[in-house]
Amino acid sequence: MNKKYAPLFEPTSIGKLRLKNKMAMAPMGPIGYADPNFAFTQRLQDYYVERAKGGIGLIITGLCDVAPEIEGIPQPGMPSPTVNPMAFVHNANQMNERVHAYGCKILLQLTAGTGRSTMPGNAKNYIAPSAQVNRFDVRIQHREMTKEEIAIMTKKFVQSAVIAQRAGFDGVEIHAVHEGYLLDQFAIALFNQRTDEYGGSLENRLRFATDIVKGIKKACGTDFPVSLRYSLKSCMKAIRQGALPGEEYIEAGRDVEEGIEAAKLLAAAGYDALNVDAGTYDSWFWNHPPMYFEEEGMYRPIGEILKKEVDVPIILAGRMENPDIAVEALGKSCDIVEYGRQLLSDPYYPEKLRTGRLDEIRPCLGCHEGCLGHITKGPISCAVNPACGREEIYALPPANGEKHILVIGGGVAGCEVARACAERGYKVTLCEKTGELGGNLIPGGVPSFKKYDGMLVKWYQKQLELLKVEVKYHTAVSKEDVKGYHADAVVVATGSKPIHLTQEALKTAVPADDILLGKVVPGEKIAVIGGGLVGCETALWLAQQGKKVEIIEMLPEVVGGIHGIPFMNYSMLMALLEKHQVAIHTSTTVTKIEAGKVLTKSGNYVSEIEADTVISAVGYRSDNQLYQDLIDIPVPLYNVGDSNQVHNIMYAIWDAYEIARNI
Repeated sequence: MNKKYAPLFEPTSIGKLRLKNKMAMAPMGPIGYADPNFAFTQRLQDYYVERAKGGIGLIITGLCDVAPEIEGIPQPGMPSPTVNPMAFVHNANQMNERVHAYGCKILLQLTAGTGRSTMPGNAKNYIAPSAQVNRFDVRIQHREMTKEEIAIMTKKFVQSAVIAQRAGFDGVEIHAVHEGYLLDQFAIALFNQRTDEYGGSLENRLRFATDIVKGIKKACGTDFPVSLRYSLKSCMKAIRQGALPGEEYIEAGRDVEEGIEAAKLLAAAGYDALNVDAGTYDSWFWNHPPMYFEEEGMYRPIGEILKKEVDVPIILAGRMENPDIAVEALGKSCDIVEYGRQLLSDPYYPEKLRTGRLDEIRPCLGCHEGCLGHITKGPISCAVNPACGREEIYALPPANGEKHILVIGGGVAGCEVARACAERGYKVTLCEKTGELGGNLIPGGVPSFKKYDGMLVKWYQKQLELLKVEVKYHTAVSKEDVKGYHADAVVVATGSKPIHLTQEALKTAVPADDILLGKVVPGEKIAVIGGGLVGCETALWLAQQGKKVEIIEMLPEVVGGIHGIPFMNYSMLMALLEKHQVAIHTSTTVTKIEAGKVLTKSGNYVSEIEADTVISAVGYRSDNQLYQDLIDIPVPLYNVGDSNQVHNIMYAIWDAYEIARNI
């Protein structure tokens, strides 16, 4: 072990609960992981056990609903201890016995629900502390919760904690005076206009949360740990408007001063630890930081404030996977370092850190595609780790005899096929026509906010080296060449190419890849044709350099609108484009490119945009000619990644993994 990182592996405590190290798994919602009895499915049990095997000292489960009947959340989707307590105890207890075998402790996170932050269609009973409209759809009206409902939910929290104790959990975490969920809405004056004992003063607005911990301590004993998921400040400029990092604004939600006062009241009420972050659903990118947060460990200043004000342990997440930052934060900003998505991408992060194998850690990209962005399609997983959330049922099987696999193309799909086949035990040869691996991740990873893409490429390089994959660079492969490899299966992963504007009036536009790779030096006034993700990210990157940038998109919205990419990524990207004064012209087409200007049309309106550089970012086209040439070869043939279908990085990796595990 590197002595520098030894402090992360020192024991610590939450109350009287002793932890083997100072690293915890952050709670992430197990939506879709409940069985018909609202208990943990086998997949969910395996998911947590895998993280315990990986060396983490504490697991905090994703949220479990204590009273799903109050909001009428569609079930079963989220586990709940109170619906069928015996089934919950039986399933959770067998999981906890396995978790404890690795010296890991585990807390059950319990939630009151979402209140005004409920996704439209996800509740039958729209409630909130006070009557107000929904966060996402102003047509939905939430009614004020009755005092009877508050009392029932408080009792359900206590019942859930008792059930958790019976099920072998080492404690519970209350979710949440955090992220703008229901308990947080009670705590924030902007959302709580009640005139009874649950509204008005800060003490009254926190009464719901403090009654919960007092009830749990009375029922489960004072030594039973109760953590609280807690946001020090809301980072809201206004309802539905988040503040960007470093932006000066007047806090509309909970400010730091009130956050400190609230933390003291909550600790005094009996909470044994504060699991700290910042933000609400109105500033959602704070709670779920996309790659556009370029600062690692962005919650450290928040933790440092609270460390000086309360005596309970501070648990801190927020892109803390850089161990230098994590060690620096211990004792200053936190007592326990917490990892969320990093443990989705690589559950063995702690063990690899302990044994000095930093270059073997599979990075989280900050893309949200496989975790929160995928949650409406299926249970939480990970874009770069297809087995996440299905560890046992979707693991790589041993090789089916001795086979030689030829992979043509060293983009992310080709690398994943080669890695997975080699891990199974096959002999693998990967041919890449250029001098480096990565494919479209090479230009895509140029902006500083996309640095994790480059880290993923380096991870693949290391994995292929460790697995002894023969990588042949500067090797183009034709149909005739394939015969000479005597392969038992051939996988084509030749990727995609940027679509060029071939119309005479537009052909001077420069592909975004050429700008990103430095083949063309842009001017000071730039027009980007195409408002997809590549176009918007290229525009942002150039605007951050001080360029005047305008985006021209023929559709009504850029990047497909709020449903085109995960919402936290979308909202932060849009805010950053606005901050850097990137003009966006939607429902607009380019009719002609002339010297120093671009002619556009929107409906019947014709206009000119000044531009000394015009960039084309209108998408990619599959490069599948080789696959078509090989269609009649007498061995199994597969087409993966963009050469099969242009898609995002998650599906390139997932599809490649699916093919590789079944060869």
